[in-house]
Amino acid sequence: MTYQKPPDGGWGWIIVVASFFIQFLCYGSPLAVGVLYVEWLEVFDEGKGKTAWVGSLAAGVGLLASFGCGLLYTATVTVTCQYFEKRRGLALGIVSTGSSVGTFIYAGLQKELISIYRIDGCLLIIGALALNILACGILMRPLPRLPEAAGEKPCLETVPDAYLIYHEKDLTKEENLGMLEKEKSNAANGDGCSQENHPQSKSVTQCDPIVKDNCSNKEKQNCKQLVKNKFHSYLDYWEETIDLFKNKVFAALFINILLFDIGGFPPSVLMEDVVKSANIHKEDVIVPLVFILGIMMAVGKLVLGILADFKWINTLYLYVFTLMATGLAVSAVPFAKTYTSLAIIAGTIGFFTGNWSIFPYVTTNTVGIDKLTHAYGILMFFAGIGNCLGPPIVGWFFDWTQSYDIAFYFCGLCVIVGALGMLVVALPFWKNCKTKKLEPSPKSYSYKVASAV
Repeated sequence: MTYQKPPDGGWGWIIVVASFFIQFLCYGSPLAVGVLYVEWLEVFDEGKGKTAWVGSLAAGVGLLASFGCGLLYTATVTVTCQYFEKRRGLALGIVSTGSSVGTFIYAGLQKELISIYRIDGCLLIIGALALNILACGILMRPLPRLPEAAGEKPCLETVPDAYLIYHEKDLTKEENLGMLEKEKSNAANGDGCSQENHPQSKSVTQCDPIVKDNCSNKEKQNCKQLVKNKFHSYLDYWEETIDLFKNKVFAALFINILLFDIGGFPPSVLMEDVVKSANIHKEDVIVPLVFILGIMMAVGKLVLGILADFKWINTLYLYVFTLMATGLAVSAVPFAKTYTSLAIIAGTIGFFTGNWSIFPYVTTNTVGIDKLTHAYGILMFFAGIGNCLGPPIVGWFFDWTQSYDIAFYFCGLCVIVGALGMLVVALPFWKNCKTKKLEPSPKSYSYKVASAV
């Protein structure tokens, strides 16, 4: 499928604004779930590990099953990448900032709503606000295909209803043309099954009684052919998936995103309880730590997105650096005993987890724009697994040790291990090894450094 050249503007800026508010409304509350987590601990009176499932599933299941947040996030990222090339880093930075702005706004909003309407009323209002996503979705349009590519495809209006009911428009150009020619030859032979005998308002099986059996047999053959074509399309999908995993950088990406969400997501859920567990007085808590984390995440996404557009910056190495910094910051949480030190660490974690703005950039450079939707769906599946498992694991560590120390050491280690894996596959050593091969695989992929973009 060939698209027009990315306009780097025009309607693309409408896409950016709409995507910003979609992520704002979709991810604002799940990322600020730390405010709700403290309330749920009191309401359910359960262990921290068991209660953490509530917050982790809110964001994790959406990414894992491609419902809710996951479906919206993938759409906003892939459509934005289609509309921008030279300014892709800036556009993705603005779009992904929506979730961060939503985080610090929803952190204060949810705290205020809980004080007025309690936890149940707060959730009802937050759910009602999320309905505004529908208005933003109306503005989303995929980048049009090239006119010549669209002109070669047969007009859908000429395809008989017998094929349209099986979604024949999903087939390739050759398959559509073949069936159209077959339909014309049948009509020329006078088999009684032309469109005059079965107008669109009637079933195609309402043919002349003499040739009714022939019509039925042909419909069965057409149906079998359609099923066969769909089966081959599924085989092609899995073959393409296997080819993606043969790419060392992509394989490292899916391992990294799993470990990153296991270790990097829990702070946004549990930082408020960390303050409470550290016996810090409420008078010393100026603003919720989730609020600080959200502000700095917004700044990080915008700054890192702008940096990714510079030709002299290798976005993959930049991404690895942010992972290492995030892992070290998360590992430093047990050493913070005051609100000020926790606020500094929360801000640092927030800034470097803003690398979500360059993650699609790295993915696009790794697999190409044509395979971005497929590859990103796979990566978001593993991100959802990490979101689901991270907070409960940290909560179980606390229930076991009555301290968050080991839990955050574990989280930091997960992020650092993922970063090291990315760094290893990004080393020039692999490129040198590849040049020594006599016959490189025709389906192999390579990561394009920033200077070559």
